[in-house]
Amino acid sequence: MKKIISLIFFAAVIASIAAAQTPVPAKAQAKPIALTGGVAHLGNGQVIKNALIAFDKGKLTIVADATVVRVDLSGYEVIRIDGKHVYPGFILPNSQVGLQEVSAVRAMNDYAERGEMNPNVRSIISYNTDSEYIPTYRFNGVLLAETTPSGGTISGSSSLVEMEGWNWEDAAHTVDIGIHLNWPPQNRRQFDFNTFSFAESPNRDYEKQVNELEMFFAESVSYGKQTSKETNLKLEAMQGLFDGKKVLFLHVNNPKEIVESVRFAQRSGVKRIVVVGGLGALWVADFLKENKIPVILPSTHSLPARIDDDVDLPFKLPHLLTQAGVTVCLSNDDALHGSRNLAFFAGTAVAYGMDKEEALKAITSNTAKALGVDSRVGTLEVGKDATLFVSEGDALDYRTNILSHAFISGKQVILPGIQQELYERYSRKYGHIK
Repeated sequence: MKKIISLIFFAAVIASIAAAQTPVPAKAQAKPIALTGGVAHLGNGQVIKNALIAFDKGKLTIVADATVVRVDLSGYEVIRIDGKHVYPGFILPNSQVGLQEVSAVRAMNDYAERGEMNPNVRSIISYNTDSEYIPTYRFNGVLLAETTPSGGTISGSSSLVEMEGWNWEDAAHTVDIGIHLNWPPQNRRQFDFNTFSFAESPNRDYEKQVNELEMFFAESVSYGKQTSKETNLKLEAMQGLFDGKKVLFLHVNNPKEIVESVRFAQRSGVKRIVVVGGLGALWVADFLKENKIPVILPSTHSLPARIDDDVDLPFKLPHLLTQAGVTVCLSNDDALHGSRNLAFFAGTAVAYGMDKEEALKAITSNTAKALGVDSRVGTLEVGKDATLFVSEGDALDYRTNILSHAFISGKQVILPGIQQELYERYSRKYGHIK
């Protein structure tokens, strides 16, 4: 009995500590705010050396060059940021943030459902705003993320969420933006411990799996044309794909499969298509450019997928695809632990040839366009959400990505989280900080 009481007490103490270390969601913007003197990177390739950025009620009201405009700032809360840099909030696509916390604990994983065809599964209703990943993301400038289901052939519907809020209703920015389809591979890859390498074997069910997808999409189209029908949740969830309201995210890597999956979607009447993964996209870049298909690439901080690839291919792939005319976005391929380094994935692409402002677009405006939310976020433009942050220096460089201010829809968010608190605590303990 004493052991049980001790365990309950210990759990309560841990819970109270965790609660104390979790930043409280921000309050709504109370008065107009103006940022003056900073270098503004607009996210569309333009840079304003001496910028005036103002916002009210969560929306940008002024984005201008302070050397050519004069504005009466009485009534504004003026924040001087001389020499600092202003960026639109970084957007992380294809993430399981809020759906998974500790992967080794089954009860803390809620990112997949059983079955193969689950377009009706909505990740947003499982989104956990108390996730400890959230403060670590926004500390590096990631202020928006696509919370994405996985598993099966059709995983479900993803939504864009803000990196703050009391509950998923508060955090939801744009719900049900698209359906995620895992295209069947023609060849299955399995790790061989004898050779310590990947071995490939033909997927004998490939044709069958593609036929099942064709049948499901055909049924979805027919269902949408019926005027009187019994509600089918799976087919109902597919409807936005055929009128352009939703995006079809094709998770596919092999060059041949990229072409086949895109052509399949086009035949099925899908209006908006995005390739996720796309490790083989360079070999079909002309096809992707011609069909205006954006590609969401995984982390640049990785090894090549094939033994005959250049060892630095992941580092330079964003630049090579951009040169080929493909719209490139950056992500972390479902992984949670490194997603806060999104800015540094872009920074690595810069080190391997990509223009700095083009790399910025890969984590801001390009991603916003791919997700279909570019009317609200992705760039610093009048009328868009005031989701932005101020960095001491270049935000794509880990040495100078030091945030001083961050705003999500005009709300000023708390930046330090549990990691910073622990750093300061133990720095004091061991005498590094007095």
